[in-house]
Amino acid sequence: MTWTWLIGAVLFLILAPIAGGLIAGIDRKITARMQGRVGPPLLQPFYDVGKLFEKERAVVTTAQNFYVLAYLIFIAVSGALFFAGGDLLLVIFAFTLAHVFLVLGAYAVHSPYSHIGAERELIQLMAYEPMIILAAVGLYMVTNSFYVADIAVTTVPAILYLPGVFLGFATILTIKLRKSPFDISTSHHAHQEIVKGITTEFSGSTLAQVEIAHWYENVFLLGFIFLFFAWNPVIGIIAVVVTYLAEIFVDNVTARVRWQAALKSGWLAAVLGIANLAILSYMMLGGV
Repeated sequence: MTWTWLIGAVLFLILAPIAGGLIAGIDRKITARMQGRVGPPLLQPFYDVGKLFEKERAVVTTAQNFYVLAYLIFIAVSGALFFAGGDLLLVIFAFTLAHVFLVLGAYAVHSPYSHIGAERELIQLMAYEPMIILAAVGLYMVTNSFYVADIAVTTVPAILYLPGVFLGFATILTIKLRKSPFDISTSHHAHQEIVKGITTEFSGSTLAQVEIAHWYENVFLLGFIFLFFAWNPVIGIIAVVVTYLAEIFVDNVTARVRWQAALKSGWLAAVLGIANLAILSYMMLGGV
């Protein structure tokens, strides 16, 4: 069993960038169709990253390079731990630490645009982090384990016990995927190409590492969604696809909100999760 999950970690490290890039390409294609455009080729995200690696890396301070590399490494490590069946709390710790490094990378330069992007990234961190922890706690209450390996093989339909937690997680997923209406620190859309928030001062291979980290992150987040439906893998895969399509739809029919609204939305999602866990606790105590 240990070897199986070790293989899962290795496969994630190798295949997640490929899957993440393809997901980004599909995202762009669907978005273009929804907007009445043809859209770029499916492999355009890979072309873009390849071009970034060919460009000269201009940096204001070399500290940027260290922080971005640490961001990429910890994102990859958190995903590898997840797909290795590791402790979900440890995964969340590594995942959060990765974004702290990204914020430090933006703060390392003396650019007001970069600093504003870093501050908004911290706001997003405060908005989504409570809900991610609540999701882990909810899965523990249903499966009696924080280990992904145990949660993934459970026969208990977690989604039936955690509908509020799932809806809350879906809400903060919009923040994590950097989609409207919560793309307040940076975005994959053209409307932020000139001043791109937290990544304004990143260029060349440094910016390419940020993009690859996003691919790792997206695969990890979709894997987290799967845990709510792990009792039936087929339903789980369908749920992941439907959830992501719903995120693309929301992205294209909403406008970006102010940071205050993004923060409130994250906390309201946490309240929804807390209410769900409170009801679940009452049911479990009542059963005793």
